[in-house]
Amino acid sequence: MTVSRRQFLEYCKNAAAAVGLSTVQLGQLEKALANPNGPSVIWLSGSSCTGCSVSFLNRISTTEPQTAADVLVNVINLEYHPNLMAAAGESAARVAQEAMNRGGYILAVEGGVPTAFGGNTCWAWTLDGADVTFLDAVKSMAAQASQVLCIGTCASYGGIPAAPPNPAGVQSVKAVTLRNTINVPGCPPHPDWMIWTIANLLGGTLGTLDSLGRPVGLFKRKVHDICPRRDLAKAVQYGQDNRCLKDIGCLGPETVAPCPTSLWNNRTNWCIDANSLCIGCTNPTFPKNPLRRLVNGNNA
Repeated sequence: MTVSRRQFLEYCKNAAAAVGLSTVQLGQLEKALANPNGPSVIWLSGSSCTGCSVSFLNRISTTEPQTAADVLVNVINLEYHPNLMAAAGESAARVAQEAMNRGGYILAVEGGVPTAFGGNTCWAWTLDGADVTFLDAVKSMAAQASQVLCIGTCASYGGIPAAPPNPAGVQSVKAVTLRNTINVPGCPPHPDWMIWTIANLLGGTLGTLDSLGRPVGLFKRKVHDICPRRDLAKAVQYGQDNRCLKDIGCLGPETVAPCPTSLWNNRTNWCIDANSLCIGCTNPTFPKNPLRRLVNGNNA
């Protein structure tokens, strides 16, 4: 299926309320998408579970464009993605190399960057018979990119791959490239957050970033502050429905994310409404040990 830029813009208009795009931003996005030579996207995947890509692919399912792959391939010139592109092996690596030589692309990185053993715990590809580590690929590609976008907590801050004892020496993209990055954390991030960031980046309306590199227009309030259970009676044990989970270890009071308004699985549900505690997956300290806060001297 082929999806035109016009169809993607129409989709953004229909979904404007959900992704938080204003009429001004839609106008700027329309101008950006009118350019057939719009920015290319190179998507690298390192120390990760590929959950961020899966989350993105789950964004669109009922109306055209039906899949995020259609959007990426046909709208914003996705030139390289290790899981979505048809090419493989050296032919795929050559596409990434040619894009790097041209420069000016948006580099999207999913996963942390292993640095131990010269980076040889994770290879990006083989080109002309030479193995290229993910560390070298990220550093060289970031140097020629117009913007560096970190998809998920692993790329943004290290995440689960960087948790102790971290034998592979996994670090964030910013730590290894020394470039300021646009971070869309989450394990995985909500697909709406990725679309919101890409749309605003293309439209030139991304706005300011907070001290952790997150777009302030998206990551601006703590989960607890906008949680519909905030003022309800407090749960004292697991499995109590329609109660605030703060006292049994929920990390919502210290986690900045729009989960209560975004919802998940096509707005079906979200962690706390399923009586699962927030584990703070958008925080730079994720996964902290323990995952639950200390409550009354005990690990919840």
